[in-house]
Amino acid sequence: MTQSDLTLSRKLVTRRGRAALSNRVGRFEPYVVEAVEDGWQPPEEEPLRTEVSVESPRKVITRNASPDLNFDRSVNPYRGCEHGCIYCFARPTHAWLGYSAGLDFETRLIARPIAPDRLRAELLRPSYEVAPIAIGTNTDPYQPIERRYRVMRGLLDVLSEFRHPVGVVTKGTLIERDLDILGEMGRAGLAGVGVSVTTLDNAVSRAMEPRVPAPARRLKMIERLAEAGVPVRVMVSPVVPGLTDHELEAILGAARDAGAVAASYILLRLPGEVGPLFREWIEQAFPDRAARVMGRMRQMRGGEDYDAAFGTRMVGEGEFARLLAHRFDLAARRLGLRRDLPQLRHDLFKRPAQPGDQLSLF
Repeated sequence: MTQSDLTLSRKLVTRRGRAALSNRVGRFEPYVVEAVEDGWQPPEEEPLRTEVSVESPRKVITRNASPDLNFDRSVNPYRGCEHGCIYCFARPTHAWLGYSAGLDFETRLIARPIAPDRLRAELLRPSYEVAPIAIGTNTDPYQPIERRYRVMRGLLDVLSEFRHPVGVVTKGTLIERDLDILGEMGRAGLAGVGVSVTTLDNAVSRAMEPRVPAPARRLKMIERLAEAGVPVRVMVSPVVPGLTDHELEAILGAARDAGAVAASYILLRLPGEVGPLFREWIEQAFPDRAARVMGRMRQMRGGEDYDAAFGTRMVGEGEFARLLAHRFDLAARRLGLRRDLPQLRHDLFKRPAQPGDQLSLF
């Protein structure tokens, strides 16, 4: 075994409850630290514990002008995500903070407890024009630390008070805690939820998204949201060719039976640091499928691991991409699943009276 082999063997250690195998340095950092074999056996790996720091943002509504997204603003309660999905396209955002997109993304989290207050201030501005706010499009608002910090609960309190439309994306069953708010908003046409179901295979799910609720539990979450009056879209996201793509129709059928009324899919995306992390993972977790998965990905991405071009970044291109889109369309039509949830209402938005406001006589 060469020294480089020894170094690699020390780095690629599977940690219970974590997906990333390494803590690759962020692309903006000037130095790289590497382990060196010194003749001693490495000590037993200590379990990585989650560390949470607090951030006080000046504003929380983030704007985007991406032509292939159906929203122009979003709010992120947290940075990083304890769910630890190896495929998460948001991992590179941790590099901007001086952290790794690998294990740091899963274990060094940032909470934004004052986000509800900042959101309230932004909605109160006379110049604010209402449009649906998306939450969960970067990292999951119902990841485990929400149980302690309750940032998402605070955001929903504000949005409900203002009668503001909101779309939530999550894998976290903690959303059921907030059915009292989301149910009332959903019945009023003010809220919709997208639930990501990547696979129905427990073993694949546990390896790929180690701290996410089991697939059957997410289907139960869809059922409970629907029963509460919340329109639900199942998101088969991401589709991993050669690993989970064969489950597309089964996932759509199970979600429809649970109460989903709409569906979408997104092809696996490997931007920036995600590509090397995913390759490390697939080669260790599914060595018999690794070459096929990466080969199929390159067929759908113009010979590269990823292509960020608008219009194709979500679905890929080429023969296999067209076949996947055709399968999805056939299954969705057969199951009666629409592409989009019903349009959220804008006309109910109302700024609540504030101390010092002149009250109406009528």
